[in-house]
Amino acid sequence: MNELENLVIQVRRDILRMVNNVKSGHPGGSLGCTEFFVVLFFKIMKRNEKFEMNGKNEDLFFLSNGHISPVYYSTLARAGYFPVKELNTFRKINSRLQGHPTTHEGLPGIRIASGSLGQGMSVAIGAAITKKLNKDDSIVYTLHGDGELQEGQNWEAIMFASANKIDNIICTIDYNQKQIDGDIKDVLDLGDLKIKFSSFGWIVFEIKNGNNVKEIEDIILKAKNESGNGKPIVIIMNTTMGNGVDYMMGTHKWHGVAPNDEELRIALDQNPETLIDY
Repeated sequence: MNELENLVIQVRRDILRMVNNVKSGHPGGSLGCTEFFVVLFFKIMKRNEKFEMNGKNEDLFFLSNGHISPVYYSTLARAGYFPVKELNTFRKINSRLQGHPTTHEGLPGIRIASGSLGQGMSVAIGAAITKKLNKDDSIVYTLHGDGELQEGQNWEAIMFASANKIDNIICTIDYNQKQIDGDIKDVLDLGDLKIKFSSFGWIVFEIKNGNNVKEIEDIILKAKNESGNGKPIVIIMNTTMGNGVDYMMGTHKWHGVAPNDEELRIALDQNPETLIDY
């Protein structure tokens, strides 16, 4: 747990420095999902040592809400997919680390271009079907924003997955109840997500504190144990947007705003270096 917590702090530092460096990006959601990424990549997923696009015989991950790319890039770099120093190129011209993940530059770890909200689940279901056809018993993991569920394509995919017994997929919803324009309930209320997914034929789990490393690990492992039972699985993960930086926490205002130099200093002071900054 200590090692994971140290990684969480370092990934937070990466996120903050990346968006500050180019004065753009999405720190709020990235910080809110840092614990999830660290647990998934460093404790849960079965990953091959060398990245291959086809992902045979390994677990796959698809980020649907691609605007939180800073946490994705930091995690991939810290996991050894590419040099940590490359994080310094985030959002710069000709960089492999664009604001939303892309595939044309061949960045290891990235299998789809994402950020057109609502499409990630459909892609992930396709990958899960492919694994079934290939007799590959690995798991497909996904992450989605809660505001993203306002997109109708999600619900077609959710219906399709249960109807076709896609039981090798575990989707996680980042339920911070915030989106770029404000609170979810004020923009377009989602209602009771647990009841909705259950009524669509999914197995539903909930992480009450999505910023607690131990709870995240426990629930994902429980969800994994339910795979192969004829139903897709979803985890509703309650998180705090901007987690780990006091002035960013719990507000949509930091959804897509980078901290200035003084704000960066304050944030880094709250997250003392644990490994090596790039």
